[in-house]
Amino acid sequence: MTKGRIIVLDRDDLVECSVLLKSAMERKIDKIHIPTNCLDVLAQQIYGICIAEKLHVSELLKLVKQSYCYKDLDDNEFYSVIDYLSGEHVSLEDRHVYGKIWYDPDTGMVGRKGKLARVIYMTNIGTIPDETGVTVKVGTEVIGMIDEAFLERLKRGDVFILGGATYEFLFSRGTVAQVRAAVGRKPTVPRWFSDMLPLSFDLANDIARFRRLMRDKFEAKMSRKDVIDFIHSHLYVDENAANAIYEYMREQHDFTVIPTDKEIIIEHYLDEEKKYAVFHTMFGRRVNDCLSRAVAFAISKTQKRDVEIGVTDNGFYIASKKNIPAARALSLIESKRLDELLNIAIDKTQVLSRRFRHCAGRALMILRSYKGHHKRVGKQQVSSMILMSAVKRISKDFPILKEARREVLEDLMDIENTKRVIRMIENQSIAVKSIDTVIPSPFAFNLVLQGHLDMIRMEDRIEFLKRMHKLVLAKISLDQGKKEFIEDSAIKMYNELWADLSVDTDRDSEKERLIKQAWNLKRVPMFAKKEIVRLIEGERTGIRSDVLKALKTYQKQIEKTWPRDLRLLVEKAIKEVESETS
Repeated sequence: MTKGRIIVLDRDDLVECSVLLKSAMERKIDKIHIPTNCLDVLAQQIYGICIAEKLHVSELLKLVKQSYCYKDLDDNEFYSVIDYLSGEHVSLEDRHVYGKIWYDPDTGMVGRKGKLARVIYMTNIGTIPDETGVTVKVGTEVIGMIDEAFLERLKRGDVFILGGATYEFLFSRGTVAQVRAAVGRKPTVPRWFSDMLPLSFDLANDIARFRRLMRDKFEAKMSRKDVIDFIHSHLYVDENAANAIYEYMREQHDFTVIPTDKEIIIEHYLDEEKKYAVFHTMFGRRVNDCLSRAVAFAISKTQKRDVEIGVTDNGFYIASKKNIPAARALSLIESKRLDELLNIAIDKTQVLSRRFRHCAGRALMILRSYKGHHKRVGKQQVSSMILMSAVKRISKDFPILKEARREVLEDLMDIENTKRVIRMIENQSIAVKSIDTVIPSPFAFNLVLQGHLDMIRMEDRIEFLKRMHKLVLAKISLDQGKKEFIEDSAIKMYNELWADLSVDTDRDSEKERLIKQAWNLKRVPMFAKKEIVRLIEGERTGIRSDVLKALKTYQKQIEKTWPRDLRLLVEKAIKEVESETS
């Protein structure tokens, strides 16, 4: 018999997988999302139909609406695609986008245009976009690669981790992202999830309901045994998992309050650099992505300043150096105006720019292959950015631009379920409560500090998590009479923990910077670079004597061409090697 094992990475993962297992055992399936009225695919299909035969436009519309995906297609949207394909927008010809079909408004007939129509169609059709890695550069120096999907989430000023070092994102052009070193700065972008599927809205609701049941048990002051018995009866987990879930929920309940499907908790806390508002919104990453952008946009418009965003499956946070009116910003969001708000919020983002390229490729605005020549992804992206500026001048509702927005808000994010959540807040089916904490609660800890922990060595990370857990337990066990004294102590201990780790992180970042400089030295043999890297990493024995001799022989040239910090460190290291061997 085939057996399956679910491996979890942390306690949030444990709760999610336990509820997922319950849904699987009880044959509960998540609702599926079928994209509808996709105008880029519609353009491609209309082009193919017109190549095959001439027909009346009303007959074509009737044929299209027989598809489930286009059964509710608006007639105006259909004719906007016909206008685009027939070359109605003459200004696009300056960007080498020409009419692909002919359309006679008097007779209502449509058909193919051009002798190469079949060849162009057969060599460019498809819905899977070309994707590639994005080269990350500091000036002209290549420092690594990131996924294009990760680049979509970056905006100017974001700090992210690459190769153990932090970098600030400046801009992108084609498939090159320009950054600058951000030594000592904490990342503002959570770790990249790669191809990890986001938590679905339905499963997130099941987790939130389970949290509510656990909260009810704790508020009813049920014994540990009774609560664990309930976990066993409700979920299909073993003894170890049940105990871990109990401890996790108990710690959160004793620390502050457990957020549920009926109550959103906004947790405010202050670290040594920023103020955080953590939204415990268990609605899945796609809904949280929408909510976080809407809240951040509301704050930026009312406070006239940008804020930092971090999004996970279990919630999101807003961070700033100034006070964050989180609850007020959330209350400003109206379900009936959410489309308008988010369309403005994503207008100048990387994600819309990249998705427009995908849509332009599907709609054959950008030809990936023409007369045997294949256009690389980088050139496609540059062309799409020029095209997007051109179509915005034509109309903000140009069909392919409209489709790119739809793809971002409906496929990448989940605007429909976000509207549902906002409506429930408006009619008070979901309450919103703000609390203040001196250190992150157990539920907030993973959400806020995940990106920061990526900067720490594994052994330091384990030790840090242990000490933080002890700090949480210490705060829970306090007598109310000692609260003020302990809160001050907790803040001090929390800041000391980060200060210790920041010193280690800064030291590691400086080392990484020097190593990169060593690898990029010109006219230095590879074997010599390897020995120099060993010196930077602190090794003082077994260094090749010929390399040491060469470093002393070419000292004057080194002084002229090497970076000052690297040169001083190597000079100091050579002296230490000589003192150890003498």
